[in-house]
Amino acid sequence: MDDAPPPAPFGNVPEYSVAEISGAIKRTLESTFGRIRVRGEITEFKRYSSGHLYFSLKDEGGKISGVVWRGSVSRLGLVPENGLEIIATGRISSYGERSSYQLIVEKMEYAGEGALLARIERLRLRLMEEGLFDRERKKRIPRLPKVVGIVTSLQGAVLHDIRTTIARRFPRHLLIWPVAVQGEGAAAQIAAAIQGFSQLGVSGPGASLPRPDVLIVARGGGSLEDLMAFNDESVLRAVAACPIPLISAVGHETDTTLIDYVSDMRAPTPTAAAELAVPVRDELLADLAHRSARMGNALTRIWQTARLRLDRAASGLPDLPSLLDTARMRLDDRAHRLELALPALLERRRTALMVAERHMPTPQSMIAERRARLALRAAALDAAAVAALRATEARLGRSRLSPAPLQALCRERQARLTGLGGLLDSVSPQAVLERGYVLVRDAAGEPVTRAKKLPAGARVTLVFADGDRAARIEGRKDTPQGHLDL
Repeated sequence: MDDAPPPAPFGNVPEYSVAEISGAIKRTLESTFGRIRVRGEITEFKRYSSGHLYFSLKDEGGKISGVVWRGSVSRLGLVPENGLEIIATGRISSYGERSSYQLIVEKMEYAGEGALLARIERLRLRLMEEGLFDRERKKRIPRLPKVVGIVTSLQGAVLHDIRTTIARRFPRHLLIWPVAVQGEGAAAQIAAAIQGFSQLGVSGPGASLPRPDVLIVARGGGSLEDLMAFNDESVLRAVAACPIPLISAVGHETDTTLIDYVSDMRAPTPTAAAELAVPVRDELLADLAHRSARMGNALTRIWQTARLRLDRAASGLPDLPSLLDTARMRLDDRAHRLELALPALLERRRTALMVAERHMPTPQSMIAERRARLALRAAALDAAAVAALRATEARLGRSRLSPAPLQALCRERQARLTGLGGLLDSVSPQAVLERGYVLVRDAAGEPVTRAKKLPAGARVTLVFADGDRAARIEGRKDTPQGHLDL
């Protein structure tokens, strides 16, 4: 047993180094799976600062790592994101340092219309919750825009259809912003065009260009993948933020994209969008002529109605010239009667005043009456005083008192009464007339104190102590004052 030979090696099993086996596996994978298409859902998506994209593709049975190098990102065909089901085109390679394999992706596409529609529906629900589809935020399309902005591709018949339709209906100034309408970068170009039109006429490089009154975003028909640029979120938010009314015309009449929900108006075709943007010039002219005719007829009817009412009112009015003549004659008659009535009234008033003056008592009679009344009162007072004195004497006789104080009081009151009577006589106008003076009154009965107030021929009344005399002032050549003619 101890002399048994050593064990023989493991037959003919080859021996490899780690590097050799890793290289062999890599060559096998790359040769076997040179260029393949893998379908799966994107998970664990990461974008590094270097520009490379790392993610995983998974389905119900497994998961594979994937990478997109920075140089291939712009040619992918879509923007990858978690949860998106795609078909990735590329090649299988291995990473020996980690003993892993991965799919190097060069192109991506949506995995069938079902996945695209599900993604579009999720975006539609999210934007609807934000209110981007609300009718209240939609702007009114102008009736006749001066400038029409067009966002579309220069290739194809879309631009030609829009231009010929507008030229046929009502030629307008067109501003065209050419963009790619499908493929990589189309969504970014469309969003940039809408934002660029919004900045025209405000500031910056486009300040010299007129700002469009309405925008048309259009493209021809295509598959769902071809129209995905118009379902992109950046395009939809650019349309929602655009201050210019926007008409969407994407695809054929049966095609519907999310831009149709956000835009202010949807057109089934690009030609219909042009028809919605501008009216028919001939129809406008015909409508204007029709309205002008209706307005002319209405003005004619209004004028005729007003004329008829004026004629009716004129027929009901009296003859104004005859009324004016009658009023003028009545005025002349009133003026003549007034001229005659005023002097007559004045003369009547003067006569009544003179009659009243003649019936008035003279100052002498008034003074005599007052003197008689005063004498009566003095006599009554003396009698009362004598009676009182006698009664007092009788009482005093019984009481043996002297009547001297009462007699002195009576004499004092008598002297005061005599003084008041003399004072009344001194200020009486009758006393002045008794001394030879005369009171001159004019025709109005007012006293005259100045000779210049009496012109020649004036009628006056001279009041003497014993009566009145009428007189007339006559002028003399040697004296400017004139003399009296009694």
